[in-house]
Amino acid sequence: MSEDTKQRIIEAGAELVHRQGFNNTGLKDILRAAGVPKGSFYFYFDSKKAFGIEMVNYFGMMFRGIIDGARNDPSLTPLEQLRKIFDGFAAHFAAHGYTRGCPVGNLAQEMSDLSEPFRIRLIQALDGMASGLAAILDKAKARGEIPADMDTRETAIFMVEAWHGAIIRMKVTKDGEPLALFTRFIFDKILK
Repeated sequence: MSEDTKQRIIEAGAELVHRQGFNNTGLKDILRAAGVPKGSFYFYFDSKKAFGIEMVNYFGMMFRGIIDGARNDPSLTPLEQLRKIFDGFAAHFAAHGYTRGCPVGNLAQEMSDLSEPFRIRLIQALDGMASGLAAILDKAKARGEIPADMDTRETAIFMVEAWHGAIIRMKVTKDGEPLALFTRFIFDKILK
């Protein structure tokens, strides 16, 4: 047994859960997708819920990596870094036919009322997204790209919340217009 196997289970499970939801994904499906023997799951995880919480950590790290990648691109201004993040997600959703949505947002809707440990980890993941965006907004403020009196933390939280709302609408309209509206409103109205 190795950390590679554990990571393979998390990644395979994350893909399935992102596609079909946490409660609709069985352990047998996860283990088959990961290509590991049936008894392996409980060697790494105490329960399916414990696996789910580690999966939220995985998704949170994935989002932080995307945000940090844009934030550390010196060829872009801070507002261009923000556009790169949201344009990248929009392209990802388009490539998947505007299905799936945000895995953290999906899990928040599915699990927050059912499990307190899940809810706590999910709010940490959402706060982590907002913190990454706030750090970029702080740089934008320092460069005079956004108003000096803008509360960057509150603006970043609003962006994460509005983006998740746009994703929910995208999942029912099955097109990119809700994401385009989000981008226009954020960059043409809020960050002016």
